[in-house]
Amino acid sequence: MTTESVRAPVALVTGANKGIGLETARRLAEAGYRVYLTARSSERGRPAAGAVGARFLELEVTSEESVRHAADFVAQAEGHLDVLVNNAGITGPVREVRDYTGDDLAEVLLTNVAGYLRVIHAFLPLLEKSDNPRIVNVSSGLGSFSEFHDRIRAGEFSGTPLYAPAKAAINMLTAQLAHLLPGIRVNAADPGMTATDLSQGQGHSVQDGTDAIITLALAGPGGPTGTFIDRNGEHPW
Repeated sequence: MTTESVRAPVALVTGANKGIGLETARRLAEAGYRVYLTARSSERGRPAAGAVGARFLELEVTSEESVRHAADFVAQAEGHLDVLVNNAGITGPVREVRDYTGDDLAEVLLTNVAGYLRVIHAFLPLLEKSDNPRIVNVSSGLGSFSEFHDRIRAGEFSGTPLYAPAKAAINMLTAQLAHLLPGIRVNAADPGMTATDLSQGQGHSVQDGTDAIITLALAGPGGPTGTFIDRNGEHPW
């Protein structure tokens, strides 16, 4: 373990070769963190990591072997992990509602929900060695029941029957783990409509979209746990 790694807090961000994940990695590195930027592809992930001052680590959240290998690497290099940001996700296919299948939903849940828990499970022993361990699950207002009903009442609708339920599941996963892991602060962050590939470039800047994530990631001891926030504060579940 190097002197540098002892001094600097350690963070890992999944799905970080672009968009919200990349900006999160950049801001954590800027804040003095030793950041592991993970992505499925070294071809895309390595230059992205170099551009923001992070270290690249190949990680495919749907693969037990890949996640375990990444956790073993961080264990050997650092011995602990202070911040885990679960960001990797997919929207799944968008089609006419009658054409959706169970396999469509399974694919989204495998990445967006099971992938989060797979990563948490693998890195939990390293988080438990931190003096101030934090998990930030990137969620969405599309997974909020309160916000959904408000939009329906207002005559608006957005989201799909694949992506929105996956984000709702992440919210419940966050609440459950915050209760069951009292030694680790587990929170959910809503980036809001952010201009990335997932939104076809619509929405506010990636810096605005990462404000809530960074707020939770940089929170000191005694910070919140079991909360769901956006850049303006607490978000309705």
